Amino acid sequence: MEDRNIFRNISPIDHRYSISEESLFNSLVPWISEEASVGACVRAETALIIAHLSVRGKINPGVRAALEKAAASVEPAEVYAEEEKTRHNIRALVNVLKKKVPPEFAPLVHLGATSVDILDTGLSYRMAGVTREVVLPLLRGLELLLCDFAGREAETPQVGRTHGQHAVPVTLGFAFAEYVSRLGKSILEIEKRSGELRGKLAGAVGAYNATSMIVKDPEELERIYLAELGLEASEHSTQLVEPEYLLRLLLEFNTAFGIIANLADDLRNLQRSEIGEVREGFAADQVGSSTMPQKRNPWNSEHVKSLWKAFMPRAVTFFMDQISEHQRDLSNSASQRFIADYIAGFCLAVSRMAGVIRGLGADRERLLANLRGGGIAGGIMAEPAYILLAESGVSDAHEVIRQITLAAEKSGLSFAEALAKEPETLVRIGEKMKELGITAAAGDALGWFERPELYRGLAAEKAKAIAAKYKKLFGGQDV
Repeated sequence: MEDRNIFRNISPIDHRYSISEESLFNSLVPWISEEASVGACVRAETALIIAHLSVRGKINPGVRAALEKAAASVEPAEVYAEEEKTRHNIRALVNVLKKKVPPEFAPLVHLGATSVDILDTGLSYRMAGVTREVVLPLLRGLELLLCDFAGREAETPQVGRTHGQHAVPVTLGFAFAEYVSRLGKSILEIEKRSGELRGKLAGAVGAYNATSMIVKDPEELERIYLAELGLEASEHSTQLVEPEYLLRLLLEFNTAFGIIANLADDLRNLQRSEIGEVREGFAADQVGSSTMPQKRNPWNSEHVKSLWKAFMPRAVTFFMDQISEHQRDLSNSASQRFIADYIAGFCLAVSRMAGVIRGLGADRERLLANLRGGGIAGGIMAEPAYILLAESGVSDAHEVIRQITLAAEKSGLSFAEALAKEPETLVRIGEKMKELGITAAAGDALGWFERPELYRGLAAEKAKAIAAKYKKLFGGQDV
């Protein structure tokens, strides 16, 4: 079969991203390419021969070597050519493999199996492999980068935001620790789910009809077969492996995808001109706009969000593939093939986000300026003023402070200046602050309200603790 010009491929995964992410693309090929799909089925058929020989006591290193050599000689093009005649992909593979193995083993090819014993088992083998060898290393790498950033910026003041509005102070590291925690837990779930994938050798309806004619213990034959592929048997099979094993893994991929897309959105917004708190790395020869030479767009974060938009809806198909009539129908035969596209898109997004975090810079001066000057200057300090006033015994403290914020807004004063115009309120607040030992860092009550970065709760401590926890968990050095 002739090689196709890469630019004649239809999917952008196979032209645009295979060029820009060549290393990642090459790491995915052994697991989710069509070559990998055919190869996994050949491996499953070979495992079946070994299982038959094992129960007969006829397996040895020489036999294994001969079978492995035969399996390695099967070319996808041969199988596809044979399928043009058989109109059946697994029967075509069986016909090709029978000609490759030593003649005495040819009768054992596919013996007792139905197509999906091979297809579903091969798919589980590939999904476990791509998760272990590609997806999890990518995710762990991103997680460690996030841990580093969260730890490094744990003390960097930032204004918190809710509903797109300034809320109360946090730190930049605390904001990133959210994603460290969310993604870290998703990685652990992916690890778990990938280890639960199952295969089968239970025949056309899952009742071991065929293999019960061959061996005394069909389930033992199944165990030997699956052990060759590093898998265990589905608790109950029809012609299909129970779909929930794979479904749960794919849904956790989608959960992690959503977390990364959420991070991409936050990063894109923090790079807005009027905010400017962080910035993606920008190469010397990089161009931000075809007409505006000054532009430095957050295009990598936007790219991650765009990939999520393209692939997140595939989860609907994952759910639809959960349903099959009675012991099997063929309604998942086409849709299931596109799992490969989804995994490629997900991995591309993870890789791109890792690049963003690797080159991400924080503008600490802008972060502090935004914290101190947003909205009513210092207005985010209304919360501690209300809390302290209420603690001093004022029952309508919230309304008292709300009125001060309104006065500040109307007069153009900072919150601290407006608070100073209410001496009785300021005295009560100041006395409570002295009682709690709060003013030491600022010198006096009014000075404290002019420095909102001092009101950060446990933001820095949480950021450091979460970064350290997940860095240790995923094999990084201490933060």
